[in-house]
Amino acid sequence: MSDISNEALAGILLLLIVLSGFFSSSETGLMAINRVRLQHQAEEGSKAAARILSLLDRPDRLIGLILIGNNFVNILASAIATVLAVRVFGDAGVAIATGVLTLVILIFAEVTPKTFAALHPERIAKPASLILVPLLRLAYPLVWMTNLLSNGLLRILGINPESSNRDRLTKEELRTLMMQSGHRIPARRHGMLLSILDLEKVQVDEIMVPRGEIVGLDLTDEIEELVSQLRSTQHTRLPVFHEDVEELVGVLHARTALKLLDNPGLLTDETEFKNRLTELCEEPYYVPHSAALHTQLYNFQKERERLAVVVDEYGEIEGLVTIDDILEEIVGEFTTDHIQETSPDVHPQDDGTFIIDGSATIRDLNRMLEWELPTDGPRTVSGLIVELLEFIPENTLGIQWGDYRLEVLAIQDNRVRSVRAWKVELPEIER
Repeated sequence: MSDISNEALAGILLLLIVLSGFFSSSETGLMAINRVRLQHQAEEGSKAAARILSLLDRPDRLIGLILIGNNFVNILASAIATVLAVRVFGDAGVAIATGVLTLVILIFAEVTPKTFAALHPERIAKPASLILVPLLRLAYPLVWMTNLLSNGLLRILGINPESSNRDRLTKEELRTLMMQSGHRIPARRHGMLLSILDLEKVQVDEIMVPRGEIVGLDLTDEIEELVSQLRSTQHTRLPVFHEDVEELVGVLHARTALKLLDNPGLLTDETEFKNRLTELCEEPYYVPHSAALHTQLYNFQKERERLAVVVDEYGEIEGLVTIDDILEEIVGEFTTDHIQETSPDVHPQDDGTFIIDGSATIRDLNRMLEWELPTDGPRTVSGLIVELLEFIPENTLGIQWGDYRLEVLAIQDNRVRSVRAWKVELPEIER
C-alpha cells in the first residue's frame, strides 16, 4: 500500500464502508421480509420475489455469503484505515484508526442501514438480490467450504442444520396475522375470515334448533292442519314424525310435497294423503351433537345434505342443524341486522332493556347485542340462570353477573321461559 496515495486509500476506505453497509442491510432486509407476501408476489409472476425466495431457500448459504463479504470488507477497511492513520498521525494513528473506524462502521455500516432495512425490507431485499445471486455463484466454493465447517460444528453440538424451522403457520398464528391486518382487509371480510378459523371451536349443538323448537309435520294431525302447514311454511325441508319428533319418519322437501296439494281428490282421503307424504320423505341424516362445525360443513358437502338431525350419545334427538346455520356463523345472518327480525327470541324495549326467551342461545345473544356472557358452560339463557343460581327458580327474581342484570319474568315446566336483561355500567374502582 506504500505506493498508493492517501487520497486513493481514503476513497477505497469509503467504498469499503459503503459495501459493509450493503451487506449489513441485505442481511436484515432479507431476514425481515414478509415471506407470505413474497410467495404471493412470486405466484403472480414477480421475478424479484422469485429471486429472493431462491436465496431464502438455503438461508445457510445466504448468511454465509453475506458474512464472508461483510467480514472481508470490514477487515480490509480496518487495515487501510490503520495505514492511512499511521501516515497522518504516526504511531498514535493505530489507536485513532481503531476508535474512529469502530464508530464509523457502527453508525454508517451497521445501525443505520440495518434499521432502514428492518423498516423497509422490500426496498432493500429486491435490489440486493440482483447482486447477491450472481455473487453467490462466484463465491460458491468458498461459501460451500465455510458452510461445511460450520454445519459440521453444529452437528457436533447436536443440531441438525438441514432441519428447517420454516413451519407452516398454525391456526393461532394465522389468527394473529389476520388481527394485525387492520384496515388492509374490509371489516366484513375480516370478520368472515376470523369466523372460518373459529368453526372448529364451535360444536353443532351450539347452533342447532333445539328439539322443543323444531317445526315439522305431525302425522297424527288432521289433514287440514297438515295442508295449512305445507302452504304457509317458510322452511324448505320439514321433519315428518308421529306425535313426537323422536318417532321421526323422515325429512320432507316442501317443494315436492306442494305437488300433492294440486290433487283435489287426494285432499279428501286422509289416509292416502299421509301415505303419500311418507313416501316422499327422505331418510334422515343423523349427526352427533359434539361434531365441530368445520367437520360438519365438510360432511354436508360430502353427503350432499342440507339438513341434519342432531343426536346425543344415546341416540336421542336433540335438535336440527342446516347448512345455512353453519354459513351464518361465517357470513352472519342472511336477513337484516335488526334484532327484532333476526331473532324472535329477543325483543328490545323502550327503556333499553331486552325481553329474551329462555331458550335463546348465549352465543346468538352475545353476537347480536355485542355482549360477553359466558359461553363455556350452558348454551341457553335459561341454563345460564340455573347454573348461576344453582337451583331452578320458582318465582321471579333478579341476578347480576358482571356488568349484566338478568331478571326472571316467567317460569314453566322447570324452565325459565322469559327474562328481562340489560347491561349496567359499573363505576370504576380507583386504585
